[in-house]
Amino acid sequence: MHAYRSHTCAALTAADVGQTVRLSGWVHRIRDHGGVLFVDLRDHYGITQVLCDSDSPVFDGVEKLRSEWCVRIDGVVKARAPDLINAKLPTGEVEVYIRDLEVLGQAAELPLIVFGDQEYPEETRLRYRYLDLRREAMQHNMTLRSDVVASIRRRMWDQSFREYQTPIITASSPEGARDFLVPSRQHPGKFYALPQAPQQFKQLIMVSGFDKYFQVAPCFRDEDPRADRSPTDFYQLDLEMSFVTQQDVFDTIQPVIRGLFEEFGGGRKVDQNWPQISYKDAAQWYGSDKPDLRNPIKMQDVSDHFRGSGFAIFANLLEQDGTEIRAIPAPTGGSRKFCDRMNSYAQKEGLPGMGYIFWRAGENGVEAAGPLAKNIGPERTEAIRQQLGLGLGDAAFFLGGKPAGFEAVAGRARNVIGEELGLTDKERFAFCWVVDFPMYEKDEETGKIDFSHNPFSMPQGGRDVLDGDPLEVLGYQYDLACNGYELVSGAIRNHRPEIMFKAFELAGYGEDEVRKRFGGMVNAFQYGAPPHGGCAAGIDRIVMLLADEANIREVIMFPMNQRAEDLMMNAPSDPTSDQLMDLGLRVIPRED
Repeated sequence: MHAYRSHTCAALTAADVGQTVRLSGWVHRIRDHGGVLFVDLRDHYGITQVLCDSDSPVFDGVEKLRSEWCVRIDGVVKARAPDLINAKLPTGEVEVYIRDLEVLGQAAELPLIVFGDQEYPEETRLRYRYLDLRREAMQHNMTLRSDVVASIRRRMWDQSFREYQTPIITASSPEGARDFLVPSRQHPGKFYALPQAPQQFKQLIMVSGFDKYFQVAPCFRDEDPRADRSPTDFYQLDLEMSFVTQQDVFDTIQPVIRGLFEEFGGGRKVDQNWPQISYKDAAQWYGSDKPDLRNPIKMQDVSDHFRGSGFAIFANLLEQDGTEIRAIPAPTGGSRKFCDRMNSYAQKEGLPGMGYIFWRAGENGVEAAGPLAKNIGPERTEAIRQQLGLGLGDAAFFLGGKPAGFEAVAGRARNVIGEELGLTDKERFAFCWVVDFPMYEKDEETGKIDFSHNPFSMPQGGRDVLDGDPLEVLGYQYDLACNGYELVSGAIRNHRPEIMFKAFELAGYGEDEVRKRFGGMVNAFQYGAPPHGGCAAGIDRIVMLLADEANIREVIMFPMNQRAEDLMMNAPSDPTSDQLMDLGLRVIPRED
């Protein structure tokens, strides 16, 4: 017999009754039933109930067992009585009578309990992550993650992609986040960087004549944490193709993503039709460039109904350039209590509030109510109702000003309204492509023009459009959103040096600076670079959605905390004097 096990803790069935078996695993739970000890023995695969009575030669040893001790048992498989069968377990028809026991590893007093669904502070869970990972939910999440990555690879290979690995130590590159710098011992005073993405290398792979590339790639960004973003590193499905248009990229990645959600989505509906929505429309309709289309609410511009109206706040606002009034329809939200609650929500988000109108039954049919309705009169409120397609028992909320000042709050309010009114379909994965991103954005304080997205993207219209207003230039850039999260981001690349130099010039980078920062790629483009494009899909975020988790740390095996600290391994740590001397570095304490 094998030194540790003849079966896993999920393998035994009624067909094994009478066999002598060997199992190894962890003590999940112990129950003392008056001289008979029942132990749930757990391994990665499942649980088997083993038991020991006072006749067993190892009864005293079993009596000493405690939770999470690692043990090996030998025993005989017996059938459970019909009324004691546990249908919830694959091994629920049998139990094993212990005849021999070996303690493989004792456990000290536990800082967190593996059995059950107790909640523990994140600090405790991350400090003792190896215990946290023993819990059933975490075992499921990590297995799911592994299966998703394996499925990704199969789906890419089936489309004739090949996987190539790109460097982890490289040069710093402005890609929208802070680099992690790595000091060079052999070149004192100079630094490598960990790649924010394999962006330049995958483009060089295309220049090298490899037609289809993909990689399950680690990426490193020194970012502020969010629930859906790691503060240090993450993994993405990175891909690039030559001689393709934007639609070709969509047609390639779409079946991969759809297939993953159909395979691992637990039976939830996966949308087959993925609309393409311009960035401008996404902002206006949903207040976000990653809209949640499970929520059917679509915001609308209703400025014309408030111009010259009796509601002076909005009427005066609209006399200023660049302002508008936007409505958030709220089907079934037509009660003063709900409207007041949403108005309070807007105030908590930092706005003065949200005006509202709700429609109720009146003497002449549907009647508008609320402070706004009284100020603008029945004709205007009826026109608003008709435009928004609302009726009896419905409501609408209104925000005004320059869209940049209220759009994000409006988008969050739309999500809250959809949730509270039960309009958001929780059993669905709803996808959309967001396209036509602006290439540039303007800093309101400094007036500086900078890239708003990937700086290596091809502008729509080529070189000529770069002679006009930079803020009007659109790029061949695209994101895939699902249920309010960005899953994929990509672009058709700028492979023409003369266009690249001009594009960077508008963002304040001269040709010398471009050659200094991206010399390898710029030089390569002088030797017959093909048109190419691609994208990257966030694996951590995909698994987070599939696992129905709200925090990305639940699907990463060893994540950092929100302060970018590894509490288990004590990172970041202080370097030794010898290490600093080797690198020619000195640490200067920060003055608070």
